[in-house]
Order: sequence, then C-alpha cells, then structure tokens
Amino acid sequence: MQHNYDLIIVGGGLAGNCLALALKDTGLRCAIIEANTPEQLANSPAGDRALALAAGTVKQLEQLGVWQGIIHAATAIKNIHISDKGHFGKTRLSAEKEQVAALGYVIAARDLETHTAHRVADSDSVRICPARVVGLESGEDAINVSIQQGDESLTLTAKLLVGADGGQSSIRQLLNIAQHITEYGQTALVTTVKSTLPHKNTAFERFTASGPLALLPIANNQCSVVWTRTTEDAKALMQASEADFLAELQACFGYKLGKLNLSAPIRAFPLSLIRAEKMIANRAVIIGNAVHQLHPVAGQGFNLGLRDVIELARLLTAQHQAAKDIGAEDFLKDYAKTRQKDHDLVIGFTNNVIRIFSNDWLPLAAARNMGLTLLDHIPKAKSLLSRYAMGLEQTD
Repeated sequence: MQHNYDLIIVGGGLAGNCLALALKDTGLRCAIIEANTPEQLANSPAGDRALALAAGTVKQLEQLGVWQGIIHAATAIKNIHISDKGHFGKTRLSAEKEQVAALGYVIAARDLETHTAHRVADSDSVRICPARVVGLESGEDAINVSIQQGDESLTLTAKLLVGADGGQSSIRQLLNIAQHITEYGQTALVTTVKSTLPHKNTAFERFTASGPLALLPIANNQCSVVWTRTTEDAKALMQASEADFLAELQACFGYKLGKLNLSAPIRAFPLSLIRAEKMIANRAVIIGNAVHQLHPVAGQGFNLGLRDVIELARLLTAQHQAAKDIGAEDFLKDYAKTRQKDHDLVIGFTNNVIRIFSNDWLPLAAARNMGLTLLDHIPKAKSLLSRYAMGLEQTD
C-alpha cells in the first residue's frame, strides 16, 4: 500500500466523498479513511433522513458530475408555504414566479451517499476501509496519520489532513479543537407520511410554540416529516401509540394535505447548535458536520457543508497548480477566512428563526405574523427570500 499522499481525507460520507470527487482531475494524490464498512454505511439509520437541496447546491452537484446520476431519486420543490400555527401570518414562495424549474429538491441521504461512494470507487482515490485514525503528528513539511486497520497498524503521510468525519469527529478531538454548544431543549421527530391529497411539490414550514414542523415532498405522494418538539413532548410522543402520534401531528399541521398516515418508523434526534472553535490546525482542516451542526429548521446543514467542500477544492486546486504547499499555514488561514462569513450568516439566521418563531410571547407573535403577511405582499422581498432558500445568495 502507498503510504505517502498529497491529501488524506478522514470520513467517507457525503463531505469526504464530494471533496474527493471535486479533486479527482487535479493530479492530487488522495486517500480516504473511513471507519465503517460499506454495509454499515448503507444500513445506517442516518441514511433515512431527507436532505433539502437548495438550487445552488444542485448546481454544485452538477459540477461534480453527481446530480446527473441521482436526479431520478429527487423530488422537486416547486412551492414553499410558510405559516405560524394559531396565527394569521403566512407567506408563499413559487418557482414559477422566480422563473426557475424548482426552488430546491428533496432526496434521501442514502441515495446521495450511495451514488457518491460509487463514483469515488471508480476514481483514482485510495479508499482505506474500515480503518480508524488513532494518532496524528504534525511536522513542518507533512502530517503523519496513524491508523488501525484490523490487526494492522499503519502510518500515512500527507501535506494536508481533512477531517470530514461528522459531528463526533475523531479528527477534531485529536486536534484538540474545542466546541461551542448551544442546547435548544428540542428534539426532532423524523418520519414519512402519505397524504390523501396531493402535495403538488409543495414544502411546508409551519412554526409552533414548541418548534417548527416541516413536511417536504417526496415520491409517491409522500412527505418527509421533521417535527421539532420540546424534549419532554418528544419523549411522550415517542412513547405514544401510532394513532395518538398521528392525531397530534394532524392537529399541528392541519388538513392542507388531507389525512396523514405513517409510512416509515419514527426516529428522534436531540437538537443543538455545535460549532467548532476553529476550522484549521497545523496542516489540518475540518469541514462539514465536523465543524458545524445546525438546527434543521432551515434545512441548511448539508448545503453549508457542500459549500465548504467546493471552496476548499477550489483553493486546493489553485494552490497545487501554482506548485505551492497545500498544507501551508497561510493557505489554510485564507480558506478559514473565506468560509467564516458564510458560516456566521447561516448559523445566525438559523438561530434567529428558532428564537423568533419558537415563542408564543404575544407582542413577538404579532410582530412576526405582521412580517409574514407583509412579506407575502412585497414581490422584491419574496424574491430575495426565494434566492436565499435556493442558496443562490451564498453561491453567486
């Protein structure tokens, strides 16, 4: 096995695989280290989650050559309906009015993960799986990565290490990068429902005092549900009967789609904002969920992570073509600086939505509902919100 590389990516999930694909024609020698077997990845419950892909993200997936192979598995979002339970305010966004084919798409994470993994397997990247990183040693010219693969211990060397190994990132921990954690006291209940009325490619975002409820359109007239409740409410709902759960969900959402019926198991995910103190260390960088985990309210987690990937790949390509060190301190600082504004904007927006809408204080409720109503009648403001939802304000 080759032990020297230009780049070592730890994490063979979406972020790591997309980075490998973005670099496949650059001449950079790349190794991917993944702790799980392909079977474990394929059968992970996390694969059931629905990803809301902004239109800007779709453009980036097209550039990676990924979108063409998964478009058949994705459902277009042609309309977005935003409302506030118990109040009059609402606004509606339309792909037709924005003169685009779709505001975004919804796809099962497993479909996207499987396709990107197959694309990487057909590339020149070396995949070491299953294997765990057990130690790091950064030097002036390279970083040494100690891994355990079965009974064998190996040391790999590279100019740069990329931690793309998710929210529980071992690389972040080995680099001693601290985290800032904001507990929301909320849990996301995730499932799939089938409705008696057609969803007409409409995504619904309904705000309630205990948290937002999102219904995202998917195939076969089904909707992926992401229902945020307080931790106590979520626990009670998970222990309730299927009929009681559906009754609560129907009462919260209403009958815009007729009667709802479960078509998948219900899973619970505690919610918090987790943000790494920094993105870079000596000859190392962390991306995607390793550096930021967001509340699902705006569906921006994967979209933000893919922008990390695309920007890092762009800078790495330019650095390599200029025959410069891809692990140099100044280079990594430039990457962190370019990503900081986007991170701050998206995380700030998400936090503000949670604070403003998960609250039934009467003056605030009146103000936000007036805002939703005004927004629905101001075309330029709606167009700006549509562009934000499509991820175009961040990618233009």
